[in-house]
Formats: sequence, C-alpha cells, structure tokens
Amino acid sequence: MKKRTLVYGIIVAVLAALVYVQFRSWRNFDWSAFWSQTRQVDKLQILGGLILIYLAYVMRAIRWKIFLRPVRQTSSIGLVTPTVIGFTGLALLGRPGELIRPYLIARQQKLTFSSQLAVWAVERIFDIGAFALLLISAIFLTPATRTLPFYDRFRTGGFAIVGLVAGLIAVAMFIHWKGDASANWIERRFSHLASNFGHHLAVRIREFRGGLNTIHSFAALVQLVMISVTMWIAIALTYWEVMRSYGAGPLDRPLSHVPLLMASSMVGSLIQLPGVGGGSQLATISTLQHVFGAPPELAASCGILLWLVTFVSIVPAGLILAHRQRVSLRDLSHQSQINDDAEMQTPRTG
Repeated sequence: MKKRTLVYGIIVAVLAALVYVQFRSWRNFDWSAFWSQTRQVDKLQILGGLILIYLAYVMRAIRWKIFLRPVRQTSSIGLVTPTVIGFTGLALLGRPGELIRPYLIARQQKLTFSSQLAVWAVERIFDIGAFALLLISAIFLTPATRTLPFYDRFRTGGFAIVGLVAGLIAVAMFIHWKGDASANWIERRFSHLASNFGHHLAVRIREFRGGLNTIHSFAALVQLVMISVTMWIAIALTYWEVMRSYGAGPLDRPLSHVPLLMASSMVGSLIQLPGVGGGSQLATISTLQHVFGAPPELAASCGILLWLVTFVSIVPAGLILAHRQRVSLRDLSHQSQINDDAEMQTPRTG
C-alpha cells in the first residue's frame, strides 16, 4: 500500500507539472471557443467511432477464443462479458484492474489463473506487433506523413520500433524453444537475491512459454495476426472518426496521420491516474497542437473527446454487466492480485 501511494504521489506530481507547463503556454485560452467547438461536433461520426471501438472489444474476445482452442471450446460471445468488465476495471482502477480480465476468464472457463495470465502476456505481443505494423507503414510508406513537423523524430522512432518488435520476436522464439531451461537457470542464478527475484522471473518466463503454446498451428497464428491487425485498424478508424467530427480544418487529416497520434496517446498513458487519466490526454492534446497545428481550444476539445470515446466509453456497459454478474470491480482486482501473488509463491514441482 505504501509503495502504491508513493507511485501515485509521483504520478500526481509529474501530471501537475505537465498541466502547469501546458496551461502556462495557453495564457489566452478561450473557454467559450472550447465549448463551442465541442458542442458542434458531428454526433453521427462520434456514434460511428463508438461502434468501431466496441467492435474492437468484440475482436479481442474472438482472439482470446482462438487462444483457448487447445484447452477449451467456447463461444466468442461468452468471452465478451469478461472482456468488457475487464477493460472497465482498467479504465476505473488503472493498472490494478489489468488482471481482472484474465481472472474472470479463468474462473468462467474453469482454468488456472496462471494459464490465462500467460495468454494475456502473449496477447500483448500481438498488440504491440499489430500496432507497430500500422505505425511503421504510416511513417515509412505514406508520403503524406513526410510533410508533418518533427518527421525526422518520427522516422527515428520508427527505426526504434522496428528494433523493438524484432527483439520481442527473437525473445519469444527463444523462450518457446528454451524457455524451461532458461527459467531453471535464472531461478538458480538469482536465487540469492531478495524478494525471490529469481523465482518470480522464472515463473513469468514459464507462464509466457505456456501462453506461446496456445498458438497451436500456423493457421491459428495467421488468424491471430489478421484479427490483431483488423482490431487496430478499427481503433485507428475510431480516432479518425472523432477527428473528422470537427469538420474541415486542422483535424481533417488523412488516415495515415492517425497512428502517430495514437502512439503519443499510448506513451502518455504510462503516466496517468486511475479513473482520471491525465498523461494520455495531455500527450494527445500536445500532438494535436504542435504536430497537427490545431489551436489550443480545438486540441483540448478533441483530445478529451478521444479519451472519452476510446477509453471511457466502455465503462457504462461494463458496470451494467458487472451488476448483472453481481461482482465488484475492486473485489475482482483484489482477488486477482491475491491469486497472482499465491501462484508466484508456489514452489515448482517435478
């Protein structure tokens, strides 16, 4: 608890500094223009964005069904509820809510929590790879992005992403082939460190290797890649619909510009408070203003609306489903953490 309080304190301090710097540069911020531009958005395009983002959640459920095929035959519809509740927990509780989704699926499908944590870890690789494909295509293959300010920095970032994805693939392949032996070596090598560091790291490696084993065929791999890329295209189209809802102007951009905005939002999301956000919105607003040339009022309006549509819009559906399931998000988060800690402490047998 003390560690979490310290982390949140640091985040609050960083966000306060960023907000101060941001609004100090907006000495003549026109609040009437902000509200006017927000009220005049095209409601049908916002609705289109909401439909697309909900479709992305359904695709996440379909992807998890493919991961489960070797051990469970289940329906994608049955996995939508834990997916929606899980992302609602993430939106309201922050990082402590991340484990709700694998915990609920494990309980629903009568599987071990560690097995679904493994799926969750492998899912992150597909997310990173699919989004990286969109971002790299936007940076290197689309002439329209070359006219943007700071394009040289985007290109440098693109090379870094290529290296990151290549490294992740290499690590995944190594763990798939030598994961158990590597985990055993790490467990022995770092067993003397405090907090059972070697054991904990070995457990994560074995979990990840188990998750890779859920990709049971080449056909399944192709399906997972296609669903992941399609899902991230749907998310990009959501961003695009929200931006275009403001009509002609600096936000009326080609679709190839959108992954750059998404990337800034993801970087900003590393520094944010549960249920409040902060970092994501500030990063998005800054990119809209300094890269896309939007006035401060328009950038702030669009940045907040993007956060509401892409991140917060799942909350009403998630709360309704949680009520119907008679579950508490905080209790689920607490129980999932207890299960994770218990499995981390369980000694390996055999």
